[in-house]
Amino acid sequence: MTVSLADLTDRMLACARRAGAEAADAVAVDGTSVSIDVREGRLEQAERSEGVDIGLRVLIGRRQAMVSSSDARDATIEQMAERAVAMAREAPEDPHAGLADPDQLARDTDSSRLEMSDPTPEPDPAALEEDARRAEAAARGVAGVTQVQGASAGYGRRRIHLAASNGFSGGYERSDRAISCVAVSGEGLGMERDWDGDARIFQSDLREPEEIGRTAGERAAARQGPRRPRTGKYPVLFDERISSSLIGHLLAAANGGAIARGSSWLLNREGSQVLPRGLSVIEEPHRARASGSRLFDGEGLPTRERALVDDGVLTGWVLDLATARKLGLESTGNAARGTSAPPSPAITNIRLTEGTATRDDLIAQMGTGLLVTSMIGSTINPNTGDYSRGASGFWVEKGEILHPVNECTIAGNLRDMLMALVPANDARQHLSRVVPSLLIDGMTIAGD
Repeated sequence: MTVSLADLTDRMLACARRAGAEAADAVAVDGTSVSIDVREGRLEQAERSEGVDIGLRVLIGRRQAMVSSSDARDATIEQMAERAVAMAREAPEDPHAGLADPDQLARDTDSSRLEMSDPTPEPDPAALEEDARRAEAAARGVAGVTQVQGASAGYGRRRIHLAASNGFSGGYERSDRAISCVAVSGEGLGMERDWDGDARIFQSDLREPEEIGRTAGERAAARQGPRRPRTGKYPVLFDERISSSLIGHLLAAANGGAIARGSSWLLNREGSQVLPRGLSVIEEPHRARASGSRLFDGEGLPTRERALVDDGVLTGWVLDLATARKLGLESTGNAARGTSAPPSPAITNIRLTEGTATRDDLIAQMGTGLLVTSMIGSTINPNTGDYSRGASGFWVEKGEILHPVNECTIAGNLRDMLMALVPANDARQHLSRVVPSLLIDGMTIAGD
């Protein structure tokens, strides 16, 4: 029998009140996940997990405590509430802790229009295994591929419900379906690997396994015979597969937690230009069939579309209630939470303004430089924006890809890098972060 998560959160709140809490909120999550791994045409691993997780936050004045469990029995919930209240009484006061006022709460909690859950039945494990087999076989069929490290197919479904003593109660369901493949080319010390994958909410939107396997194989084969690039300052083109990480650094610096701590290179730059004119970063929490969509945040506040960067200008921060109170501002409806920690600021879906040029146009435009398709490691100073990452990809000469490269480092400062962005027009529209390939001129490349 399916557990009513609304009833479960109501039980937690009732127990919290009986235990002496002045205010409380409760989260309940249940879900199913299935993962199938195939290697060399045979089933290598099959996993299935099911369970319920619950979390309870109680407040006594400005003191708060959080407890969680994977046991939803009445006796356990009673013990959780008593333990949480005892912890809260001993906790230090936090002047910024507290629930939302009732007039701040979201009224529209029917998430059906966001299409976050595929109504079709859960796929049979045999169907997942067949998808993985087909992807692996396609990768093996690519000339130059010497082995397939693995092919996987998976499915997941989660239900989430949030309720609080201020009167909020709302929930939603999410599903996902995924296929991935990792291919290897070459032998011994000359082995190179690459991958491809796809994850969608709706099974019908998922790319064919053969396409995923073939793309993984072609990418691995193209990496054969890499060289180290020349050291110097060159244009760097971040492939669409990894370009969203650059915007991710901008979003991390605009997070209210970092601003409140004073540990962000964007500190005191609200209202300043951080991207070239013409570029905006739009948060789209109500985009249908996107993994980050939600009508309300982790504190029950309504979400809304907004420009975090408008025509190149930073408009504000990503805030939950606590960080907003610390900064003397209003929450932006960006609270996220799990069952074991209080809310914290987090972004939903974002979209960067695309350009008119194709990726090939930007390769021709860059002349001589580096096309980056994968990165490893990360040294990023959150206070200064200094940036350094290991990279691999392809060397470009006279606007044409010449040969693969690896074992190099790209470096710069995020302030300068972001102000030099030139976007392509190749962003994948179904992703939570819709970011195209991005060209940056004058980055430092450390190679030979």
